[in-house]
Amino acid sequence: MCDTCGCSNPDEKYTITKHGDHNHDQEHEYDHTHKYKHEHDHDHDGEQHVHKHKHYYNHAHTHTDHDHEHDNEQENQNHEHDHEHEHKHNDEHEHHDHEHGHSHSREVKLELDVLGKNNLLAERNRGYFEAKNIFAINLVSSPGSGKTSLLERTIKELKDSISFNVIEGDQQTMNDADRIASTGAPVVQINTGNGCHLDAEMINSAMKKLDVKENSVLVIENVGNLVCPSLFDLGESKRVVVISVTEGDDKPIKYPTMFHSADVCIINKTDLLPYVDFSVEKAKEYALR
Repeated sequence: MCDTCGCSNPDEKYTITKHGDHNHDQEHEYDHTHKYKHEHDHDHDGEQHVHKHKHYYNHAHTHTDHDHEHDNEQENQNHEHDHEHEHKHNDEHEHHDHEHGHSHSREVKLELDVLGKNNLLAERNRGYFEAKNIFAINLVSSPGSGKTSLLERTIKELKDSISFNVIEGDQQTMNDADRIASTGAPVVQINTGNGCHLDAEMINSAMKKLDVKENSVLVIENVGNLVCPSLFDLGESKRVVVISVTEGDDKPIKYPTMFHSADVCIINKTDLLPYVDFSVEKAKEYALR
């Protein structure tokens, strides 16, 4: 996970829209966060100061008269304390030459915290799926591999015998949800904004909006990405990775985590094999490693 794409930001906003509840002509506004350094001018008692802040979360600046008040007596006491501490420190460490002060830092493993929370929610989703006999598929691939086309065709071929529900994941637009809705399957769209993957919390919220019925199939079409989605368990029954012949047969060894965590690998767009440099046997071999 990285700071630039937004997936490590716990305050990043996402939207969930059920197909039919949106207006294509209506502009959508999305909450966002600042991730770049910029300057603010603040007026402190008539004086102008320029502060540089690195923003990761939305927040407000509040300055009151109390922010800049100093108690002279307390200041003197602090000075005396610092002076006494300095002498004591010098007496105990005369043989050391301190050219700079001590600094203390603490590293926070945000990735572990985020994944830990996600895994707990994923187990909750999995328990719900099992209780309702819902077969959940997490469909993953790089952008343009043909996930949506494959899903459209599958629903059209099997909708008379299987009840499908679909959760679509993209950074923006309702395009894929519109395509799935044309098949007659209930669908909701999750727009992740700056996020590059779906997580268990998004799926939990989307299921409530979708109202997934018992004894059905839920297909989650993840954001097109072979990196971050591999780390996030959604509570799915099976993870299916799609690779198209236009991407190259070395995709499995370039992105091993995704292929290692997947239960099924589909090689797509095989009608283009005569026109591209792609070895099906090599792709299989790499995926099975």
